[in-house]
Amino acid sequence: MRPHPHATPLQTSDVTLESPPLASDDLWGYLVPRPVRSRRIRGEFNLGEEAAEFDGLLREAFYETWLYRAIVSPEDRKCFLIGRTGSGKSACLRRLEEAHREHTIRVNPEDLSLPYITELGVIKYLYSLDAHLDSLFIALWKHVLLIEIIKHRYKVDSADAQRRFMDVLKDKIKRDRSKRAALAYLEEFEGKFWCETDERVKEITRTFENQIKAESGAKISATGIGDLSISGGDSYGESLAERTELVNRFQRVVNETQLPRLNKMMTVLNEDILDSRQHFTYIIIDDLDRDWADEKVGNDLIRCLFRAVFDLTRVENLKVLVALRTNIFESLDFGRTGGQEEKFRALSHRVAWSKDDLRELLDNRAAAAATRFDLDDIKCVADILPRTNRTMGDALVHILNRTLMRPRDAIAFLNKCFSYANGKEKLTWKSIHAAEATYSANRLLALRDEWKPTFPGIERVLRIFTGSPYTLTWQQMSQRLVNCALLTVEPDFAGTPWMKELAAPLWSASGSEDPTEVCQPLLRMLHNIGFIGCVTSTPESVATDGRQEDEPAIFNYDDPSFPDHISNLRSVNGFVVHPAFRPALDIQG
Repeated sequence: MRPHPHATPLQTSDVTLESPPLASDDLWGYLVPRPVRSRRIRGEFNLGEEAAEFDGLLREAFYETWLYRAIVSPEDRKCFLIGRTGSGKSACLRRLEEAHREHTIRVNPEDLSLPYITELGVIKYLYSLDAHLDSLFIALWKHVLLIEIIKHRYKVDSADAQRRFMDVLKDKIKRDRSKRAALAYLEEFEGKFWCETDERVKEITRTFENQIKAESGAKISATGIGDLSISGGDSYGESLAERTELVNRFQRVVNETQLPRLNKMMTVLNEDILDSRQHFTYIIIDDLDRDWADEKVGNDLIRCLFRAVFDLTRVENLKVLVALRTNIFESLDFGRTGGQEEKFRALSHRVAWSKDDLRELLDNRAAAAATRFDLDDIKCVADILPRTNRTMGDALVHILNRTLMRPRDAIAFLNKCFSYANGKEKLTWKSIHAAEATYSANRLLALRDEWKPTFPGIERVLRIFTGSPYTLTWQQMSQRLVNCALLTVEPDFAGTPWMKELAAPLWSASGSEDPTEVCQPLLRMLHNIGFIGCVTSTPESVATDGRQEDEPAIFNYDDPSFPDHISNLRSVNGFVVHPAFRPALDIQG
């Protein structure tokens, strides 16, 4: 390379170097120092939002876990994502939707008119008769999913597009007699294909309501379904035998609801609609935990969704992914479907996080947030935390020990710490401790909100532990459990039904009975929700070491089934409230 005509040679002992030419901007840089970008953490700095739907960092800071790789894989047939609120279920599904937008359908429960179904007089009436509506609900789910797939696959958004689809499908299956029933099913709903999902749901339920009215004869049409009741004996003056016959007739209508022809459509779906890997389709169903339905009917609808999705697993190029909170999954009554809970568990992914996983997730978010907020030299979360020392320990371990091993908790804690950063380049232990009180109060409220649908009045139970010792002995824990049981005598306690059930062994126990057996139901509940941990080391070693970072207790995320076994409880020497809730309950460690 020829030297620049104005370059000045620089002599060294071994080699001659030439300084490069300077552009005008470079010359200006020699005269006026460039401004140095600040490393100071401003109040608005954050690691994203707690809820996936509002998380602006989800796209650039997404941490790809084993779970995400599994749900994206067509070979992995597990289709249910079961996890606690804030565990990342929605984030995984939103990431999948972004990455495979052309192959993904999202079905929003709020668009299904489910409250319309639960409020229908005919549904309420059949529930009062104890009729099983599973066949209706399964058919409803299959129909909704089938039509969504057809609309997506063939871009059916108008009457003309629907006619083109029907022509294509007729040509494909006209030579197969076994599929004619499927074609008849599609033709029956021909005029409703391009309607919104909720309109199709209403159409099916209106048809069903008319069938029930027709089956009942004049009795229902004269009285009005919404006014019918069989409580207290003769609803219309008929005998028990007559009422039994009426229920049986209604049950036949429910059982024959479109399922035979729908099952034929599943074959057509597999062989003629999603007939190649290039048409592989994901269906995402999330937000089933919202208050969109009566609790009893809502749980039946979710349970029947699981059955419908299970049947759809045989469609090779389809993967339906359903996200559900752990407490709702545990409350589903699979016994009514013949004890099939085990097969649904076998098709479920349990969402769980390790400390290493959370650390990597936070590293990704710290780096992405630093770029967004124009902060130099932040490559991982350790770059904005105080250094580890013998006195205070590891700041990140301290923070993670105060989470329930969920991304939402870790993000919430660090975001609260940043609000106390006061423009410093790093967080300090002072800002971490200042944030902890507010964080703890918020986590206690979040725990209440997560579990109050299952355990109404749970906040009253949690408050009984206010001011408790760092480590509770068996005697101290037993006394607090008795205080929990005594809530049932208070007229304004909303949790009396479930508390009476869990506390029954306490009331019937004699003084000589094993406390592990009489306390187990309530201990298991408190452990399952993540509120208490079981200590198997000596109580003294725990009580005198309240600041140690390796929490000596076994919490739900360590071993969910620990309190299920009496032998495990007999090895317990004490109990601790989870560190996330201690400041809010004034528990000193």
